[in-house]
Amino acid sequence: MLETKSLVCGYDNFLLKGISFKVNFSELVGIIGPNGSGKTTLIRAITKLVRPKEGKIIYQGKDITKLSFKELAKEIAVVSQDAYFPDMVKVKDFVLLGRIPHFKKFQFLETNKDLEIVEEVMKLTGILEIKDRFLKETSGGERQLVLIARALAQEPKLLLLDEPTAYLDITHKIKILDLIRKLNKKYSLTVLIVLHDLNLASQYCDRLILLKEGKIYKIGTPSEVLTYQIIEEVYQTVVIVKENPFNFRPYVFLVSEEEMKRRRKDEKKRINSDLYR
Repeated sequence: MLETKSLVCGYDNFLLKGISFKVNFSELVGIIGPNGSGKTTLIRAITKLVRPKEGKIIYQGKDITKLSFKELAKEIAVVSQDAYFPDMVKVKDFVLLGRIPHFKKFQFLETNKDLEIVEEVMKLTGILEIKDRFLKETSGGERQLVLIARALAQEPKLLLLDEPTAYLDITHKIKILDLIRKLNKKYSLTVLIVLHDLNLASQYCDRLILLKEGKIYKIGTPSEVLTYQIIEEVYQTVVIVKENPFNFRPYVFLVSEEEMKRRRKDEKKRINSDLYR
């Protein structure tokens, strides 16, 4: 469905370099990496907000630079981490904005079909009960669901999400990622998602793209990417990786500096004790 070929893009002070990967139909692929590694820049490039300096981005066999923003919006929807929420707009009207790419020339009002689709995606995302609330009256978790509903109203084939669980508590994180996985499995929606939490990425994604300093460090299944050696090399921190007993996917445990010092001290004592036996 989506392919990047030797992509180079970015800004004066930062570039993604030599980015090549494929996302297959109905896959759920995660983009992970340290802060500043280029995750959001990559999402912006796929949506034409950042123009390639070299290389290509191919969507279903077409170079995206040849597609208009309206054509792209009929195929690809984005849930951005810096979305703007107008306070005095109701939830249902905000979700309805997702239908704009499908409006015909000189169409200024929504059709019955538009209203039916908006009703359906609000049911699917569990926000139908709050449809008449103003956006300023919604919680952080509800706003993320509203954003996803607006994206689904576009009827996309590819959904891009940039850290959709940032700043949310664990309940809302699981709720949103369960929803995304359901959309992926039940409706064959292809998903490319940026995640900071390595354990959530391991739990929900089919494959992972690990970025480091603007380059791809590793692509593969969670088990192939989330080894302690790779994580320590990329993130420059000590971790322990074990299997999740429920699904046998990798689970990452953090090790604090204090704990490391204590372990070294205990190990030194043990060695000295063995020497004087």
